[in-house]
Amino acid sequence: MAEALRIGIAGLGTVGASVARVIAAKAAELTRQCGRDLVVSAVSARDRTRDRGVDLSTATWFDDPVELAKSTDIDVFVELVGGDEGPARASVKAALEAGHHVVTANKALLSKHGLSLAEIAEKKGVLLNYEAAVAGGIPVIKTLRESLAGNSVGRVFGILNGTCNYILTRMEAEGISFEECLKDAQRLGYAEADPTFDIEGNDTAHKLSILTSLAFGTRIAPNDIYLEGISNITQADIRAAAELGYRIKLLGVAQKTDSGIEQRVHPTMVPTASVIAQVHGVTNAVAIETDILGELLLSGPGAGGNATASAVIGDIADIAKSRPGFQHGPVFGRPVKELKPYKKAQMRSHAGGYFIRLTVHDRTGVFAGVAKRMADNDISLESIVQRSAGSESEKTVILVTHETTEAAVRKAVDGITRDGLLTDKPQVIRIERAD
Repeated sequence: MAEALRIGIAGLGTVGASVARVIAAKAAELTRQCGRDLVVSAVSARDRTRDRGVDLSTATWFDDPVELAKSTDIDVFVELVGGDEGPARASVKAALEAGHHVVTANKALLSKHGLSLAEIAEKKGVLLNYEAAVAGGIPVIKTLRESLAGNSVGRVFGILNGTCNYILTRMEAEGISFEECLKDAQRLGYAEADPTFDIEGNDTAHKLSILTSLAFGTRIAPNDIYLEGISNITQADIRAAAELGYRIKLLGVAQKTDSGIEQRVHPTMVPTASVIAQVHGVTNAVAIETDILGELLLSGPGAGGNATASAVIGDIADIAKSRPGFQHGPVFGRPVKELKPYKKAQMRSHAGGYFIRLTVHDRTGVFAGVAKRMADNDISLESIVQRSAGSESEKTVILVTHETTEAAVRKAVDGITRDGLLTDKPQVIRIERAD
């Protein structure tokens, strides 16, 4: 049997502690699967006295994760510190330069510095594995990087943030407000004390940028993503969506077009009968559309200690099974120097149309004014619904458009706002027709 694989773990929070516990509890099974023992030989954490539910007395402790990363007593460095700079970046870079394989769950780090880190890994002939960085325990990275050889990907989209999906699911099921649901999510540990990164779409955008690179062979471009979160979604939107046969989800979408790559993160109305609409709670789901296989949907736990630990251990096991002299595959599916520059797609019509909710003054001429702005911007309407609002002096107007552009919709809504027809902030949500 090959020598034991010596693992150094930086960060012993929820995920790191879970990784250490699983390696200890499943030692015999992992040895049988990998053909060698997996041993946690070194760790780095702030508090040495905290009970993490696993015996780490034989592991060497490091106060500085960078020193752990450089240590000659490890073969694999597992980064679970978090953050796109500071100790996380410094330690991963140090580990790669020292010739150690690296496993990380850090999507922010990869989104910002993944290409430069991949260049070091390729130069040193070591693996940089990151399955846990996107969609928790769902093996979407391995699928895109290894399992779709010969396929050309046309679109990747999905629910990539469990916090947002949990909030939207409960808003629909229980009729509670966004604010109330967010407080519950924080209390239950699904949302951070400062939830901005999740609810405004940044977390989804980081993950999407990585999937885009893998799917289309382009350099990572996190700053070229249209970004909109869920903090402005109200019960009025949830109810209107249900009446129209839709459900609201925060989707990350990357799509190849004739003019380039389109990346966007935003609330989306999807048909209630579609598969993606049935993904509830903290579950994640990723759909991959290809020319040979067709559409593949991967769904499962997108966060949490066990789900993320499962992906981390899977990455460690892949390293354990590799042998000296084996030529490792590129970090992003092809060598960094062969990744194409990212080309942002030109504005085009959105085939699914748009949902537009307007709260307007209840007076003569308002409805005609709304209709004129739509016509002036060549927007064809599929349906128009008018109903009472919360006040006798207001009406709610719900418009569903045919295929049109984002620019046309925004220009029309801005014109309606300038005309003084609205009593509240307008709401615009894309509609996705396909599964």
